[in-house]
Amino acid sequence: MKQFLLIFIGGGLGSVFRFALGKIIPPSKTGFPWSTLGANLLGCLLIGLLLGWALKNNLLKSDLILFATVGFCGGLTTFSSFGAESLSLLKNGLTLQFLSYILFSLLGGILMIALGNLLFRSLS
Repeated sequence: MKQFLLIFIGGGLGSVFRFALGKIIPPSKTGFPWSTLGANLLGCLLIGLLLGWALKNNLLKSDLILFATVGFCGGLTTFSSFGAESLSLLKNGLTLQFLSYILFSLLGGILMIALGNLLFRSLS
């Protein structure tokens, strides 16, 4: 039960942080969803850093990692928003923005996780 509560609290905090990013990053005039992309890339970088730290310290199964990765990063990253915004771009005939958003989100997310892991290792 404790783990569910940790994920619940972490997810709520991540969702609030994502909402705040949406308020801070102004909407694009072209319809490109910069705030969702930023939230996803930031979440990927953060999870890369956290997992690097957890692996080094043998803490992958700790409550803190569960709270931070599954909870906070899960609430921060926005795959359902990504899907809805991608479909919206496509429906509105914004093919270049659609392809750019998918490419930046997928490749950028993977690269940010790797970067977070690398940053952690270099700082340790």
